Amino acid sequence: MRIPTRSLCLAAVLLPGAVAAQTRDATQDAEIQRLRQTVDMLTARIQALESGQASTAPAAPTQPASAVAATPSAVSVPAAPLVAATPAALNVPPSPLPPRETFDEDDQASARVDNEVPPGDGLEGFFLIPGTGTWLRLGGYAKLDAMFDSGDAGVTDEFVPSSIPVDGGRDSTRFNMHARQTRLTIEGRRDTGAGQLRFLIQNDFFGSGGSYGYRLRHAWGQLGNTYVGFGWSAFMDLDSGPDTLDFAGPPASPFARLASVRQYFPLGNGNQLILAAEHRAPELQFSGVTQRSRTAAPNLVLAARHEADWGSLQASGLLRYLAYDSAQDSNEGSDSATAGGLALSGTWGWGDNGDYMVFGAVGGQGIGAFIGDLGGLNVDGVVDPQGDLQVLQQYGGWLGYTHHWTQRWRSTVTYSRLYLERDPLLDPTAFRRSDYAAANVIWQPAPSWSWGVELLYGKLQEQSGANGDVFRLQTALKYDFVK
Repeated sequence: MRIPTRSLCLAAVLLPGAVAAQTRDATQDAEIQRLRQTVDMLTARIQALESGQASTAPAAPTQPASAVAATPSAVSVPAAPLVAATPAALNVPPSPLPPRETFDEDDQASARVDNEVPPGDGLEGFFLIPGTGTWLRLGGYAKLDAMFDSGDAGVTDEFVPSSIPVDGGRDSTRFNMHARQTRLTIEGRRDTGAGQLRFLIQNDFFGSGGSYGYRLRHAWGQLGNTYVGFGWSAFMDLDSGPDTLDFAGPPASPFARLASVRQYFPLGNGNQLILAAEHRAPELQFSGVTQRSRTAAPNLVLAARHEADWGSLQASGLLRYLAYDSAQDSNEGSDSATAGGLALSGTWGWGDNGDYMVFGAVGGQGIGAFIGDLGGLNVDGVVDPQGDLQVLQQYGGWLGYTHHWTQRWRSTVTYSRLYLERDPLLDPTAFRRSDYAAANVIWQPAPSWSWGVELLYGKLQEQSGANGDVFRLQTALKYDFVK
């Protein structure tokens, strides 16, 4: 029962007069002292509640009659502990997907329908900011990678088959060690009148500002089912990524972080639709010196997804409008073309030990900027000497299987192949096909740290038919900040 502060203060003023009017025997003095203690402790309790603190009410005084009367400074109100988050406390639904561990934890940073909790996330580390309705979590991990290559792998800090040299330096072994994948994540959640709000900011150290340049990975917010910001493309399915130590992963899987606006449409029974408008500039090859790509329209994504306790299945469609133009004083002209593609991916888990399979296939025209091994190679399309823009075909797939030997030991095997069509307008050294294979063993003796070793194989074939390959032996140790 809440006692008004004004009434308590009035009682405290009248008490001395009442005491003066009564006989000063020992019994009455003790009663008055106990009453004063009760009033002072209730006053302190009310002040604590009004300031937003939660604590257990102090026990009723049991001091003897000879005890000294309590004062407000003598009353100790226990400090309110930080409140641990639960899906119920945050008012968000848990994911229906089976929980699973991944070394890169990229699926944990993925936006989801109804802001549901990512699979396997127990919401460890969230705390309620005092005086607000916002729950905050500081997360991330420190990771050290050490790699030994049988030859020149091209990119040294991650395994990218499209960068493998076809000739020169392949017989020279290489060693590298870095901690650039170390990342810091700030995540917040709160209820609003318009639904649950989730925001996420994450960085790692793969930036261009030096060997450990800061790089922004994610900066987005989602209110209810409306997402805005910078993060994973809606064309991707982060749950279908295999559990690899390698940072890049299967080269055929869709991969893009970009600015976008997105809307989720929950349909019930684990079904949902996703509609997104995203920014990704065309990546084209030109025959003229003044030609340049032009972003004339947003990229549109429409996806249908189903989630259940056995896993997930997602079909995604991508529609793009590619264009280029030339300098005003040039005769090289301009052109545009419609492009697009489809992706089908999913996960499937079975048994009591947590084994699962991931898979996916992707294909289309002019979608190279959205595919892992092709992004940045300017193979969305090519402009011929007459100024006509021709889009290029890309297609491929990946498959991964994870087996849990024990509760602490697990292994994953992965294979991926990716194709780019042959085109006489492309340079003979341009990408034609890549193969990727990985097998690992991971030991996780505690939730907060993991160690693993992985053998990787990559092969690149160029348009000319020339090819090169390389093996990599990689080991990694990871410490999670919150787990």
